[in-house]
Order: sequence, then C-alpha cells, then structure tokens
Amino acid sequence: MLRYTLKRLISLAVSLAVASLVIFFAIEVLPGDPAAYMLGVNAQEDTLAALREQLGLNGSAWSRYWSWISGLLQGDFGISYTYRTPVADMIAERLRVSLPLAIYALILSTAIAFPAGIYAASRRGKAGDVMIMGITQLGVAIPNFWFAMLMVLVFSINLRWFSAGGFPGWDAGVGPALKALTLPAIALALPQASILARVMRSSLLDTLSEDFVRTARAKGLTRAQALRRHALRNALIPVLTIIGLQFSFLLAGAIIIENVFFLPGLGRLVFQSISSRDLIVVESVVMLLVFAVVVVNFAVEITYALVDPRLRAGL
Repeated sequence: MLRYTLKRLISLAVSLAVASLVIFFAIEVLPGDPAAYMLGVNAQEDTLAALREQLGLNGSAWSRYWSWISGLLQGDFGISYTYRTPVADMIAERLRVSLPLAIYALILSTAIAFPAGIYAASRRGKAGDVMIMGITQLGVAIPNFWFAMLMVLVFSINLRWFSAGGFPGWDAGVGPALKALTLPAIALALPQASILARVMRSSLLDTLSEDFVRTARAKGLTRAQALRRHALRNALIPVLTIIGLQFSFLLAGAIIIENVFFLPGLGRLVFQSISSRDLIVVESVVMLLVFAVVVVNFAVEITYALVDPRLRAGL
C-alpha cells in the first residue's frame, strides 16, 4: 500500500507541475494589458511603464512564472492587480461560499442518486426502473443554468420562498446562509444526481450478474437481500469515481450558477478577474481549483485501493 501511495503522489506532483505551466502561459497570452485596463485608454506611456514595473509585468515570462510558482509553494498567492490586496485573502473569503455550496450540492446529489439508482436496479425492466431512467435522462439533458433561472422564476419571483440571489454571509446565521445556497445547490445537484443514479444502477446490475451474487441467491437470499448484502459494496468503485469527479466539478464548475444567483464565490471571482484582466487572481484561483481536482482524484484512487485490494496487487 505504501508503494502504491508513493506512485500516486509522484503522479500528483507531475500533474500539478504540468498544470501550472499550462495555466500560466495560457492565461499570459490572453489579449489586453492589465496596466492599460487599470489606467484607461488615455494613460501616458511613462505612467503605464511605471505601473507595469510596480506590478512585475516587465520581466520575462519565465521569470514571472518562477516568481509566481515559488510564491505558491510558500503560500503566497501574490497581490491582486485591481484590488491591491493579497490574493490569498480574496480566495479564502470566496471559499467560504464556494466550498459549502459544493458540499451542499454533493450531499443533495448523493442523497437523491443512491436511493434512485438502487431502486432502479432492484426493479430492472419494470415501471419503476423505466420511470427513474426517464427522469435521470431528463436531468442530464437540462442545462443547470436554465434550471437555475427556472427555479428563480418559480420559487423567488412567483412563490417568494427564496431570495433571487445574493448571500447574507455566515454572520447572519447558518439558517439564512443555507437558505441562500439552497436553490444554487439544487441547480448544481440535479444533473450530477442524474449521472450518479445511472452509474449506480449500471454498476449494481453488473455486480448482480457476478458468480458470488448468484451463489448467494442459490443459498436462499432474495434479489433485494443479495443486492444489499453483497452487490452494493462491490458496486461502489465506479460510483466513488463519479462522486470524486463531481465534487471537483461542483467546486470548479459553478461559475455560471454563482453568476446567476450573484453569489460571491470563486466562480464569480474568476469571472470578474478575467473581465478586469487581473491575471494573478485568475492564475492563482485556477491553479487552486486544479489542485483540488488532482487531490480529490488522488483520494479516490487511494480509496479504491482500500476498497479493492486487487487494484494495488503487484504495484
């Protein structure tokens, strides 16, 4: 297990190194000058040059990359070009919204998908199975931003059960904060629950056809008992993959939803920073999100090895 973990750690480090190069140079080639954006089109060239020097934009791309990545390794995300505040403080503030939103959406997704997938698998080919598969197909097909706007129209404008957007902050209390995150979490969770339910059903059906399940059935267990006692645990490996990927997506892919609901999260921060050419913020946030994705995948792989020792055999 130690050897397997070390190999995964080396793979993680290589992935992060490659990702940092791609992120930095991809963002650096975007058109536009941050100094010109900040000072306006009528700024004098000497003023622009002084601001570029202050922001550290005059050095070569490689020197700026090394300065950025060495700062990240020391926990220093740099200073925002636009707001002139530490990027780390901005990220920490926005994570107080994005991280609870991602966890909330993942809990909702899992709570919906597990019962739905198990129910569909236990009634393969029957009306319940067809109904669940039809609903999940619809859930996959509906864009989450369209569903988010529909919920705002129904629950905020017509019924007035929820606010149409904004976030009161955790200082206002857990209840009001969670209420403000409920509609965004549902909008994020719906397509993910649909995908997870379909994967759960498919994995369970594959496991139910295995010899050890047939042996359990031959000993007198019903299909439902065999499913709960033997098939469910063995069907969890592909489901764990999807859950890990979903958490990464929910944390990194909520830009549109956060803008629909005017939530001050990481997604909205990235959108605003791209608009203002605040490159250091964009690079740092994207690198943080990539780090989260890679670490979650690493955790999923280690969980794999714990659940199924065959995966680490011979490694």
